[in-house]
Amino acid sequence: MKPQYLLIPGLLLLGACSAQTKEATASVPTLKDAFDGKFLIGGAINTRLVDGLDPKGDSIVSLHFNTIVAENCMKSEKINPAEGVYDWDDADKFVKYGLDRGMKVIGHTLVWHSQLAPWFPLGADGKYVSADVMKERLRNHIHTVVGRYKGKIHGWDVVNEAILDDGTYRKSPFYEILGEEFIPLAFQYAHEADPDAELYLNDYSMASPAKRDTYVKLINDLRSRGLRIDAIGMQAHMGMDYPDFDEFEKSLVAFGDTGVKVMLTEWDMSALPTVNTGANISDTTAYNAMLNPYPDGLPENISREWNARMEHVMDMCLAHADIVTRVNAWGTDDSMSWKNGWPVAGRTEYPLLFDRNHNLKPFLKKYLPQE
Repeated sequence: MKPQYLLIPGLLLLGACSAQTKEATASVPTLKDAFDGKFLIGGAINTRLVDGLDPKGDSIVSLHFNTIVAENCMKSEKINPAEGVYDWDDADKFVKYGLDRGMKVIGHTLVWHSQLAPWFPLGADGKYVSADVMKERLRNHIHTVVGRYKGKIHGWDVVNEAILDDGTYRKSPFYEILGEEFIPLAFQYAHEADPDAELYLNDYSMASPAKRDTYVKLINDLRSRGLRIDAIGMQAHMGMDYPDFDEFEKSLVAFGDTGVKVMLTEWDMSALPTVNTGANISDTTAYNAMLNPYPDGLPENISREWNARMEHVMDMCLAHADIVTRVNAWGTDDSMSWKNGWPVAGRTEYPLLFDRNHNLKPFLKKYLPQE
């Protein structure tokens, strides 16, 4: 019999599966218990975990989360690599993984300029296709993907990262071909494909007042047209010196005031110095060392500061639990975060809810149910 992992906050035990172990697991305080009745709690998961190659990661996801979002397997370059060609293997396994565990499964993402299948906006001549062709491709893609998972996917990130920090529309292929209408069209097509699925906008730098104002206008426009939009996802990629939490909360409240719900998506917080790409440092080795100061673990004072900032964000979500419906970290434990090695190669990061030993970070323990 293969050994089974039992996760207890602050401790991971390895032992044989038994009735006693199952009974102990059932009594372990969990994050989904802690926030029950407030909002869903979860993370982005990768195909390695779904394929059973990360049993420790699976132990914390299965125990603590009640929602998951696809990290990469549903982006168009993966799921729709050529016109009329779909690769369902990883997406199907991801959806089954969540449903088997009774989770709310989130699809990510239907319309995004990055990781866009190269063929999607181009004709045989290598130039952008016409608006009519783009509409048909967009409709076919959304109807096919959303339709396959009708009744299984709880909600979709329909449009991702459409607005720049200055409040203007990103000049993506979708915008260049269809203008601002690509967003209402995407929501229309998604609702046609699964009328019961929740539909979301999702973007980063949401503390930006200009971006906030544009998204408020966009939400109001979608609603005035009678289109379904359930929530806006505030990507919460944070650091030790950003974002301005007051502005972040202003955006959260402003979005809620439009009548939609708010979700904290892609939440992580870098514990390392923020990279200044304009810094004039001639000694590259010294520069990289300065930006990767904790390769062997966080000093206690930095850990305390990081935990205090994360606690502030969680308390903000709890204070607005009337409009916040989901809190999703972008990953599970620190070892699998996309921030490792980015934007400087070799960086060791500590941005997620669980450490490299799959232990719950200290700030979360105050929220756990007390026995």
